[in-house]
Amino acid sequence: MPAPTRPHARRGARFLAAPAALAAGLLLAGCGGMSLTDRMLGVVTPYKVEVVQGNVVTKEQLAAVRPGQSRAQVRDILGSPLLADIFHADRWDYVFTIRRQGAAPQQRQVIVRFEGDVLKSVDAPELPSERDFVASIDTFKTSRNAPPLALSEAQVKALPAPARAAATPAAAEQPAAELPRRYPPLEGTR
Repeated sequence: MPAPTRPHARRGARFLAAPAALAAGLLLAGCGGMSLTDRMLGVVTPYKVEVVQGNVVTKEQLAAVRPGQSRAQVRDILGSPLLADIFHADRWDYVFTIRRQGAAPQQRQVIVRFEGDVLKSVDAPELPSERDFVASIDTFKTSRNAPPLALSEAQVKALPAPARAAATPAAAEQPAAELPRRYPPLEGTR
């Protein structure tokens, strides 16, 4: 004959079942990834590794590259290409990607074609200027407007006159202390 169950034991099992089910649900939800805002309970923000690959090619750099330049000149301006395929020796690919927390991910590809050792053409999307690129990856929320470091003419005139130290007659009569003329050697003597 089965052992009789106690009524208070059933209530305790039901009492523990709800928190256990809630904890299991939270654990399974954590396995599925983070929420769309990548924040848990509005408090914890996971660290994301900043991924930067390739060369940044800006509008100013692209303006300096002209057809007829040698490979060495193009390399000096744009840097070494990310992809230089031995099967396509007349093509260099400059691929750039960046994923930075707090900034929109960016990806660009610039293709440089050569005829022998001479630049033939450059295929590139609309590239940002250097200033625009830096502004797009700047994740500081504070303003970086620095105050001017020079005083205007009106500010200089408003400054108090410097206080001059009164020269005492005793200090004027004393000669300056003589500095030693002999210096120790820099290396130890043997």
